[in-house]
Amino acid sequence: MRHFLIFVFFFMSALTLLNGCKQQEEEPQQNIEEYEKVRLVMTDNGTDIGIETLTAKYFSKLVEKASGGNVKIEVYPYDELTGGNTNEAVKSLTEGAVDLGAYVAGTMSLLDPRLEVATIPWSFNSYQEARHIIDDTGGEYYAKVLSEYGLVYLGSTHNGMRQLTSNRNSIRSPADLQGMRIRVLGGEVYRLLFATLGAEPVPLGWSELNIAIRQGFIEGQENGFFLMQSGHLNEIQKYMTVWNYLYENYLFVINRKTFDQLEPKTQKLLREKMKEACEWSRDYLETEEKKIRKQFEANGLEIIDLTPEELEVFKKKVEPLREKLKAKYGEEACRAFQIDMKKDHKEVDNK
Repeated sequence: MRHFLIFVFFFMSALTLLNGCKQQEEEPQQNIEEYEKVRLVMTDNGTDIGIETLTAKYFSKLVEKASGGNVKIEVYPYDELTGGNTNEAVKSLTEGAVDLGAYVAGTMSLLDPRLEVATIPWSFNSYQEARHIIDDTGGEYYAKVLSEYGLVYLGSTHNGMRQLTSNRNSIRSPADLQGMRIRVLGGEVYRLLFATLGAEPVPLGWSELNIAIRQGFIEGQENGFFLMQSGHLNEIQKYMTVWNYLYENYLFVINRKTFDQLEPKTQKLLREKMKEACEWSRDYLETEEKKIRKQFEANGLEIIDLTPEELEVFKKKVEPLREKLKAKYGEEACRAFQIDMKKDHKEVDNK
């Protein structure tokens, strides 16, 4: 009898333990099932390995996993949903034909030039500074402006500090740029800056750039290391000048009507996971840029680092333009991005 009672005791204890484990396994599932079932569509104009696409897909995975598969986000790069037309893609975002999007601030400035304020040349000295300012006050400004166009700002990640490449000649001074046909984004900052330096800026879509360089229509272009690699531009350009003249970032947005129709729990999920995805991609890009530079040099691209004296010549040349742009965007915008203000946070050299 004693042995029988001991057996029953251990049997019941094991059963209780199993039931407890089962409940612990089932409890998260019950919480996950609280998310509404929804399918969202996201667009960007990057390649499959572009940082905006990688970030968007990482964000999609985070959301799907956290929601137990209830909230799904389908990512379409190359502006596939609008036949490669970036302008139409941005328009479709504002109209709600597409739910979410990721585009550089220069492209989003097609809606409002104020969105380009952070691209005033030589406003950020490092990636760390850009992170701090955008997450501190800049993001709030983006949100305010984008809301006027029916968009909700979700987050920002690096496109990169932008460098300059050329096939015609190496570039160490403004004189080396005279008459050079350089592809630029559609934003006014890019056009005005290169025109000021004596080049011929040519607004051109990303999908057209590679063939335009191969055909000789474009002699040079400016982009970050990561984007150049994703577009294989290092394979068709001879010279690169590293001057970190401008910081460009991607803005992740969702259509306001789409966002408002979601349950508060889902809205919170999107915001949280976008923040996580952006932090992941910022770290990833900063690390990869150092590797990419070594690859470029190993493959024969001539990379030139301007001396402080050489860089100062460019800065002085565009100083009147900087003042003009600051006056145009206004005190509120410049204050939001702490342009020409004393920075009180720690600087980190990311070169």
